Amino acid sequence: MSAQNQHLEDLLSALSRKAEQAEVFAVESESTSISFEAGELKSSLVEETRGIALRGLVNGRVGFTATSGSADPEPLVERAVASARFGEPVSLALPGALPGRSVSAWDASLAEVPLDRLVEVGREVIARLREADPSAKIDVDIERTNMRATLCNSAGAHVDQQASAFHVVMSVERLRGDDVLMAHDSASSTSLTEDYREAAERLAWRIATADRSAEADSGQMPVLFTPAGSMVLLLPLLMAVNGQNVQRGTSPLADRAGEQILDTRFTLWDDPTVPGRPASAAYDDEGVPCYRKALFRQGVLESFLLDLKTAALLGTASTGNGARGLFSLPTPSAANLVMDAGERPLEDMISDVERGLLVDSVLGLGQGNPLSGAFSNPVGLAYVIEHGEITGRVKGLSLAGNVYELLRTIGGTSVERQWVRGRYLLPHILLPKVDVVRSKA
Repeated sequence: MSAQNQHLEDLLSALSRKAEQAEVFAVESESTSISFEAGELKSSLVEETRGIALRGLVNGRVGFTATSGSADPEPLVERAVASARFGEPVSLALPGALPGRSVSAWDASLAEVPLDRLVEVGREVIARLREADPSAKIDVDIERTNMRATLCNSAGAHVDQQASAFHVVMSVERLRGDDVLMAHDSASSTSLTEDYREAAERLAWRIATADRSAEADSGQMPVLFTPAGSMVLLLPLLMAVNGQNVQRGTSPLADRAGEQILDTRFTLWDDPTVPGRPASAAYDDEGVPCYRKALFRQGVLESFLLDLKTAALLGTASTGNGARGLFSLPTPSAANLVMDAGERPLEDMISDVERGLLVDSVLGLGQGNPLSGAFSNPVGLAYVIEHGEITGRVKGLSLAGNVYELLRTIGGTSVERQWVRGRYLLPHILLPKVDVVRSKA
């Protein structure tokens, strides 16, 4: 047994003597980040993180503490036990040793990629975006992370997982008089792939297409949401299926499992088994095996996202969606949200729109009361579609509606799908009638 594992076992043994149930969670990570501002290399940074967290059930209440680096067992255990006096009472049952699926979430070769190669990636992205617009301010952030997480508990579980992540985030800002264009894209994987080039091409297209201007008036019209733009539709759904909101009774879907909620063409999965994705894992952060599950299947609400605590409070089992940081207790979270692809090419969907919008982003995402499904947001980046063609960028518009009403009638979804924010695989979504409001000059 390694010295690290022996230290964790010693902590577990010490905590188990004072708690009905005990858990030790340890994290080690190393990340390299590079930043370009206005097209120039600004900084590079290497960070190492190591820490341990203890969770124990003492007299039916949860105690928790965490520390960076290593720590002597006795004072750490005492802090965890003492905190249980203020912890929430819950009938928590930690998992035993359970079999998990084989999931590809780590690429050992990523750690060997030299710093110069990471810098090359940034410069390549900048060069492509400058081709689209030499006057734009271009920022690029690159991060490479290798992590190891170890969990052991008094029920017999011992989980040791390694993960890697490579993120490239790119943004452009262009000023022309009083006109401001802001757009961004990103790529994420567990290894250095060519996904960042595809993201740069998408962003270059946005910049070039925004050179032309177009107008649109208030009224109901078809709106085609890009995968990135679709987040305004998915955020309320993701909040509604989160076990915390279900358990608190604040989710509008709390008592509606098994009901037809959305259009039959809407199927959404939480899939932690997708290979090569940074959010994939064989086990969640509580040692529960992860598995692919339908949240909505053909519009029917099928499951919620639960960790051990919310599952216990709801009288059911965890869905393997416990997620945590080192200094926080686990909470329910999706791994990879994957929406089924449609049957129509994007080009055909655009050609069928006589007069409408292509929306790539909105401003103020998540503001207001998204849990209810209602939204009212100014568009950030949007284009007019006229007679089946994209005619130019439009400004000064807002979108309003209720996600649950709009997604009952979907006009179509595209064959093409795209990863958004590293963990959402989404198609383009066409909604036939969305309220569009033009702001007063």
